[in-house]
Order: sequence, then structure tokens, then C-alpha cells
Amino acid sequence: MNKWDRRYSQDESLMLRPLPLIEECCKGMAPARALDLACGSGRHSLYLAGLGWKVTAVDFSEVALVLLQSRATERNLKIDTRLADLEKGEFIIEPESYDLIIDTFYLQRGLFSQIRQGLKIGALLIAVIALIDHDPDLKPMNPDFLLEPGELKSEFSDFEIIHYLETRRDPQKRPNAEIVARKVNRQAEL
Repeated sequence: MNKWDRRYSQDESLMLRPLPLIEECCKGMAPARALDLACGSGRHSLYLAGLGWKVTAVDFSEVALVLLQSRATERNLKIDTRLADLEKGEFIIEPESYDLIIDTFYLQRGLFSQIRQGLKIGALLIAVIALIDHDPDLKPMNPDFLLEPGELKSEFSDFEIIHYLETRRDPQKRPNAEIVARKVNRQAEL
């Protein structure tokens, strides 16, 4: 059992409600095809499926995905779950396949190009990812999984940035970068 399986098997109530940013952005959108990367117990997948989205949810934890499927079944929702180690490339984002990609609290810089390619023109990326912090009161985290200030905005500078904020909204008061960005057809602008 990996650390994520242990975490999800100990606390079934982990993160049941979607982030307010996800709710704000998705409540008025027409349901289409969504990808929830490193979905955990699937709070965002469940929310989107409840709105009528066709959701693919990917995670490394089998326990989390079983929990997600159980919750989806209870609510009569269909979610395509995929057990995959994203770091090892076990899930490939197909080009121009998604109308929405969500990435919350998971950073693998190598996925940025797949995210960019996996979104259809006009589709949205919503991401909330931890920023590096030098606060001595916070438990240290592996810097490989932390963004530099401005990095997320810079990475998707070829998108239309609808929302970008670096803030400390999470319960542990860790700094996060939030982005809502629309993939645009830059060729059409030329």
C-alpha cells in the first residue's frame, strides 16, 4: 500500500467539497468532456459529473479511486476512473480531447505540454498548485513539487489568462498559484 492509499483508507471524508474556484468557473459552463488529474477521492470529478460532464479521473491511489467510484455509484453518476502513475507516463493525455482540465495540488512540469495539447481550442485549464515558500513555520515540502512565483502564469502565457492569483487560501496557509486559462488559437490571430 502506497502513502496515498494509506491516506485515503484512513479518512474517507477527505475533501468532499470542490474548491470554490472550480464551482465558480464551472457552474455556468455547458457540460462537455473533462479530465481531473491526480483526482484523489474525486471531489471535483463528482461535482462535474453531477453537472452533466463526461469526466475522466486519474490518480495513483487505487483506494482513492475505489472511494470515488463508490461515491459516484451512490449518486448515480458515471465517471471513467484510471489508475495511473502520472510521473511514469502511465496515462497519456490525448491531443485536443478535453474541454476542461483540472489540476489541483499536483505538480509535474512534464505534464504541462500534454495539458496544453490535450485541451481543445477554447477549452479551460483550472489549476491550483502549491508555491515554494520559505516560511520556517511551515513543514518543508519537496521543492520539485512546488512552483516558483509566476511560473504557472508564465508556463501558460500563450493562453488567455482569465484568472491568476498567488494566495494562501488553503487550510494549512501554504501559498498556492491559481490559474484559469483558455486555450486560444494563436494562429487565427496572425
